[in-house]
Amino acid sequence: MPTLERLTEAQALALLPQLVTLLQDAVNDGASIGFLRPLSADIAQRFWHGVISDVNQGSRLLLILRDGSMVVGSIQLGLCLKPNGLHRAEVQKLLVHTSARRQGHARLLMSAIESEARAAGRTLLYLDTEPDQPAEALYRKLGWSVAGAIPDYACTPDGRLHLTVIFFKKLTP
Repeated sequence: MPTLERLTEAQALALLPQLVTLLQDAVNDGASIGFLRPLSADIAQRFWHGVISDVNQGSRLLLILRDGSMVVGSIQLGLCLKPNGLHRAEVQKLLVHTSARRQGHARLLMSAIESEARAAGRTLLYLDTEPDQPAEALYRKLGWSVAGAIPDYACTPDGRLHLTVIFFKKLTP
């Protein structure tokens, strides 16, 4: 049975090798999440160190999903710290390892991050995703609304520019 955990800085550092593997797996499988193929362990490690620093500073939440001792998924919540934006947060980097997909893990991670957002007093969430991918369908099923789309916003891991769809969801406290 998978277990969800919200990580502290120390916990995330202890899991760094698994987090690196999770990110590399997603990029190698074609996820458009800010990286190009092949994703080196060094670049992935630097990314996670930045995330962990944000967790330590209180500007980001990091949740993982474990199946036994293995990290099979993660999700992040970037907390807006501006005085006029304390009600909003950005859902970032929903990752599920290719060996653990199609088991409801992404849905579980999304539900958990929404709960964390509510607990942090956030009532508006937003995210972006590549269209025509499984994540887009998931967000629609979970009640997220499309705010719009931006052409040529990001690159796929193989370097092709693609449209990005911006979603939002209003949360009840």
